[in-house]
Amino acid sequence: MAKNKNTNFDPADKPVKFGFIWTILFTVLSLFFIFPIFEVVINSFKTTSNIGGANTFVLPTKDSFAGLANYVQGIADTNFWSAFGNTVLITVLSVAAIILCTSMCGWYIARVDSKGAKIVYALFAFSMVIPFQMVMYTLAYVAQNLNLTNPIGLVPVYLGFGAGLATFMFVGFAKSIPLEIEEAAMIDGCGALGIFFRIVVPIMKPTYITVAILEAMWIWNDYLLPYLVLDSNYKTVPIAIQFLQTSHGQVEWGPMMAIIILAIIPIIVFYMLAQKYIIGGVVAGAVKG
Repeated sequence: MAKNKNTNFDPADKPVKFGFIWTILFTVLSLFFIFPIFEVVINSFKTTSNIGGANTFVLPTKDSFAGLANYVQGIADTNFWSAFGNTVLITVLSVAAIILCTSMCGWYIARVDSKGAKIVYALFAFSMVIPFQMVMYTLAYVAQNLNLTNPIGLVPVYLGFGAGLATFMFVGFAKSIPLEIEEAAMIDGCGALGIFFRIVVPIMKPTYITVAILEAMWIWNDYLLPYLVLDSNYKTVPIAIQFLQTSHGQVEWGPMMAIIILAIIPIIVFYMLAQKYIIGGVVAGAVKG
């Protein structure tokens, strides 16, 4: 009888087929995502008359180079720093409210085995499939009647829309936390709040960061909700960018490209600083959910 020579086979010893081809493929694919950003960067340093048509894809020359003039004009025309401050305020407060409220809610749903908790969890999950366009006019009407047409008033609105995904992820992660750890803390005299803030919060750090990144990217770049709800005296960065388009449909492409670069830099930096937690947090929130 022939002996099996592969009894000690290690999958790691198997050569990766087509590894080089996959590397080339994904490298080319990544260039398709990087190229539009590169085009925005180079056009932000060109005069508006040299942006458009075939000139869009040409690097700045001596005649087309505008230096920082587009950035100066864009900041002045859009009152950028005021809009930037409103956007930062809305994003920070909304993300903080979402991760605090939904993490506590998710932990409660994961630990309480009752019909009420299951119904609440089902409602949170169901909220993720409702398109914003179905409720936007009703929402704008209610927000106006409740005087939520300012940056602070927009925070509970974002909390309502962001709670579905965040709660779903926190419930999934909370179910993976060993119950014995919380029971030991309870024996030592910790109450519910003590267990949550001293035990649960540190363990859920990857999910906190993942939810913060996902919600921050959404809120920072959101145009429609602030446009519908905020009073005309308040502008966010996406709304301010729109004002570089004149009433005759003409667009100041140079300043617009410059303001777009200023708008995406903070969220890119934030994403790069915390990206290592994204995959782990998403997986942890989905496997047990």
